[in-house]
Amino acid sequence: MLQAVKNAFLLPDLRRKIVFTLLILIVYRAASHIPVPGVDREVLNQFLNSGSTGADILQFLDLLSGGVLGQFSVLATGVYPYITASIILQLLTPMIPALEELSKEGEQGQKKINQYTHWLTVPLAALQAYGQVVIIQQSIPGIISNFGFTVNPLGTTAIIISMTAGSLFAVWLGELISEDGIGNGVSIIIFGGIVAQLPGRIWQFVQLQQYFLLIAFSIITVITILGIVIVSEGQRRIPVQYGKRVRGNKVYGGQSSHVPLRVNSAGMIPLIFAQSILIFPSSIGSFFANSASPFIASMANFTVQWFSPRPGAWPYWVTYFLMVAAFTFFYTDIIFKQQNLAESLQKQGGFIPGLRPGKTTETYLNDVMRRITFVGAIFLGVVAILPWIVGLIPGLSTGSSTGSLLITSTGLLIVVGVALDTMKQLEAQLLMRNYEGFIK
Repeated sequence: MLQAVKNAFLLPDLRRKIVFTLLILIVYRAASHIPVPGVDREVLNQFLNSGSTGADILQFLDLLSGGVLGQFSVLATGVYPYITASIILQLLTPMIPALEELSKEGEQGQKKINQYTHWLTVPLAALQAYGQVVIIQQSIPGIISNFGFTVNPLGTTAIIISMTAGSLFAVWLGELISEDGIGNGVSIIIFGGIVAQLPGRIWQFVQLQQYFLLIAFSIITVITILGIVIVSEGQRRIPVQYGKRVRGNKVYGGQSSHVPLRVNSAGMIPLIFAQSILIFPSSIGSFFANSASPFIASMANFTVQWFSPRPGAWPYWVTYFLMVAAFTFFYTDIIFKQQNLAESLQKQGGFIPGLRPGKTTETYLNDVMRRITFVGAIFLGVVAILPWIVGLIPGLSTGSSTGSLLITSTGLLIVVGVALDTMKQLEAQLLMRNYEGFIK
């Protein structure tokens, strides 16, 4: 392993890629400390340390954003508007014939879809920026004075534009990494934001002298990472045989191969879906918590209490588990059908032994994919609610939804996934140059 790292830095072009990636991450972390115009950082820090229900929600969102929301940075929306735009276009591709045709046009079609994704990112980033400020301002009165188009249109526009520009800047940095660095740039940007919080989380336990909790949570985190690696790398290999073709005096084909079907094809997308939807009830409830109507106020407080990411709010966690499992099936099914594996195999002269090409093969592959996705869905659901499960263990409850792991469950999925992908890319680069790689 150490020799592989040494070999990676000995190669000039590979060393340049690694250094370039690290420099971009430094630029991103530096930009994440630029505050939104007009924000009172002192009021924000006092609220986040208050321990109230609203503070729990914001701390939860802060962990998802990689720590930039806790500083109310111009990068508070991060690259999530771009990810949302990508998911929307992926889901719309099989529904809109024009997009489906573009997806089949190879590199040129993919460039056009990427262009549409960037266009869609702009309004989504502006909408998310406005929504974040409204929710935070509702929870923390006075954090930004005179926000609203009716009160201060110029100041409100400046805040939204700065946060939208920050999101696009983060996406641009990610694309620079994809072009000239190592790994998927957007994923690396999220990875850097999540990992940057780890030293601060450890230091909190050290300051409070909670060494037992630090050791316990470290062990839980390591076990969770091992489980994520096993499931992420798990696959069902479907054997494929290619028929022989005779051209002149030469025989082509006749080879055996396999189609790898991954246990977890959806990655962390179902968790992001579920979190995005589940955050709405408590956010909307907070708007009506101080209503003049006693009935509306009581219903709003009930919603905030039971549908917030707190250890005792079991309806939130049960709903979270069910939604993650459901979204895993939904997203995997849509993406798998877009690949048209049965049609591709038939065009290449391949077939699964014992099955007729075409519809029979398609039905078989869909059935197998759904069966192995069931395991992946249950696993993702358990990982999603792991903070709640750990909080139920006597002696391990910290009273916070984010305190039972050094990194959140979604963060762990992202970190492990990005690390595995980056390691595989470095492995391929080393093997191309006849060096021993990381994976033996």
